[in-house]
Amino acid sequence: MRAFIIASVASVCCFIGQAQTVSPLFARGYTVIPEPQKVSLDGPDVTFNQTWQLKLDKGVAKDNVAVDALREDLANRFNVRLGATGGTGGTVSLRIRPGSVPIGTAVDPNKGSLEEQAYRIDLHQGAITITANASTGLFYGVETLVQLLRRNKGTLWFPEGSIVDWPDMQLRHIYWDDNHHLEHMDELKRNLRQAAFYKINGFVIKLNGHFQYKSAPAVVEPYALTPEELQELTNYGLRYHVQLIPYLDGPAHIAFILKHPEYAKLREYPESNYELCSTNPASYRLLEGMYQDLLDANKGVKYFYLSTDEPYYLGLAHNSQCNEADLAKQLGSVGKVFAHFVDKTGSYLHDRGRSVIFWGEYPMKPSDLSSLPPYLINGEVYGPTYDRAFHQRGIRQMIFTSTEGEEKMFPDYFILPQSKRLHGASSDEFEDNPGLPRVDDIMKKISFDSSRVNTSVIGEVDAGWSDEGVNPEAFWLGYVAGVAAGWHPGVPSSPELSSTFYSLFYGTEVVNMDRVYQLMSEQAQSWNESWDPMESKARKPIWGSSYEIFTPPHPAHDQTLPLPPVPDESLNYSSTWSKENFRRIALASQADQQNQVLLGLLHENIQRAQFNRYNLQVYLTIADLCRQNLTMIAGIHRMDVDLLSASRVKEKNPKEALSAVDSALDTATSIWQQRNEVLKNSVATWDERWFPRVEEANGRRFLHELNDVKDHLPDRTVDMSYLVYREKLLPFGEWVNSIAAARNQFATAHNLPTRNYRLAWEDFHAVPAVCSSASDLLANPQLRPADVDQAATCGMGE
Repeated sequence: MRAFIIASVASVCCFIGQAQTVSPLFARGYTVIPEPQKVSLDGPDVTFNQTWQLKLDKGVAKDNVAVDALREDLANRFNVRLGATGGTGGTVSLRIRPGSVPIGTAVDPNKGSLEEQAYRIDLHQGAITITANASTGLFYGVETLVQLLRRNKGTLWFPEGSIVDWPDMQLRHIYWDDNHHLEHMDELKRNLRQAAFYKINGFVIKLNGHFQYKSAPAVVEPYALTPEELQELTNYGLRYHVQLIPYLDGPAHIAFILKHPEYAKLREYPESNYELCSTNPASYRLLEGMYQDLLDANKGVKYFYLSTDEPYYLGLAHNSQCNEADLAKQLGSVGKVFAHFVDKTGSYLHDRGRSVIFWGEYPMKPSDLSSLPPYLINGEVYGPTYDRAFHQRGIRQMIFTSTEGEEKMFPDYFILPQSKRLHGASSDEFEDNPGLPRVDDIMKKISFDSSRVNTSVIGEVDAGWSDEGVNPEAFWLGYVAGVAAGWHPGVPSSPELSSTFYSLFYGTEVVNMDRVYQLMSEQAQSWNESWDPMESKARKPIWGSSYEIFTPPHPAHDQTLPLPPVPDESLNYSSTWSKENFRRIALASQADQQNQVLLGLLHENIQRAQFNRYNLQVYLTIADLCRQNLTMIAGIHRMDVDLLSASRVKEKNPKEALSAVDSALDTATSIWQQRNEVLKNSVATWDERWFPRVEEANGRRFLHELNDVKDHLPDRTVDMSYLVYREKLLPFGEWVNSIAAARNQFATAHNLPTRNYRLAWEDFHAVPAVCSSASDLLANPQLRPADVDQAATCGMGE
């Protein structure tokens, strides 16, 4: 253990120390992800243009994807078409010659798989030669060349020298969570192609109800991929050396199945839709049918993610519907019940030619691992004791990291300081150890995890969980960090990786992108910090946790804002809200200033970006959602000030008092309209690439039943209003309408005009909330027919 600790400390020191240097390519102004293993720069920069010719060795077919990718990427990124003006320049030669590119050291013991991905690039004046052992390596060499080319003052350049490259691990996977949404087909293809560009070779897709299972039609949601579409996507990915890998949970995390009455009898506990009964033969018939549906629409792929994630209660049930406790007693532990489930489900997939990747986790202990079949691949390492036990069993492993866990709005690429937090740690401990930013954490974990010396590591998987409904456009920096460390551990530094990513992902004209990502991260954390936690009254309680079944179930949690009091009918108003919330108001004001900087940078870079402009448009909607929250906090503060002002002058000048109350009501209306407008714009932008989240379409209905154990924010609503869900719960409308009632009571008592006002806080359409008369509403040239039907929200018809 002492040796392990010393080694761990040394690795961290190496990780921190290497941040002081830059790679040879970056030092010359060139950008490549992942960083190649060997780079030799022995000459000046050389120009490249469309006068160059493409030459194919006899081992390279004209329809080889490397050929198409080279032409496609040169045209899309640089508007260059090889040989377009007669071929008076140099020659780009592509060659496949097995055994010609030897590899160096690597953690993965499967050298043959690494050699298939290896390549060599020789860069000279008038001649570029890319040589590979196999087609995969040739494709990776082409993508490296495309990334390497740099435009300067209208001219493309590359450095003289050579690159010899191979991956440290054969598998570099990203997890794409389409549980709560589904992209359009062309968007999924775009993401597969983008993954290939960075040498990601596994696109693990969780579809849940967004696939049309023939064996389980009840779980299919209104919008879902057909088997033909999934096979089309699979074939598209395979062409670019990316495996589109199915992911299906079991026995836990399957509320999307067990919430349906048709499958309730398969529950481990009748009152919980979280986990499947592992001793019921019908459970395996259901899963095997779904596996087969996915296999039939995913031909050509080698892997399958049998996600055994968080099976908290496996082996515990002993009820009229499920008896796992007796099996646990018979086998000797609940961990062996886990192994029993994995053996039965995994063997079905293994017998059909799939390499099965699973999560060998709690409730398994190292002593249980001998019960697992050795053909498995464990998708997450758990420390030296487990690593050695897995290794002894012959089970290969992958290093798991995540770009997104439970963050709200945006991943933690940067960490908000404690000084800018309303909540958080109550001591100085957080200031000393706030946790690593995501890119640092991902690269450190993959590059220096102890599993590298304790077991057979063959890959890494980086997850972008959608549990909080974050748009996956925000995950690409983390995904790229994962593949960079999986290909070449330890280099480059996190700042260099990020800088390289911005240039390749958006183009070289964008500016201050590191600042954009910092502000996006901090704005999202400020958004979360600015509200208070509370026990939920809006959803059913949580049935259990990681370690126990709650008796009785525990309340879920929501967020709330404290609201000021309501003045009485005489406009007497005694409030300490602004004083009690001084820090909340001050932090919101600071964050609002930063938000203005962020919005400016986003607008500027949307114009500058050559690639992935839509990504920045999504970021703009997130920044607007954060801004709307800050504006709301400032608005409530202004309302509190206005109501205090009204109370002070109510006896001396009743008319002025009413004016102050009306100012507060107008602020409330503005808050309501801005919320609706920001939500509308966000939905419109996100739905450019997503199918809409709806209750019914295509002859199918979505059963809206919450998970009994996991409280995922997008589950709370059928539509996209989960983005403002906490405002949906806030009794803001009741508070504002009570102010309006007190205002009118005071007006009547003083023979002043009443105001026909009702704030329809529960209405998410951006319609007028204040109407002095029916004629005013009907005279509005922007009025929609639906607005007439909603005239009652303005007090009309009362």
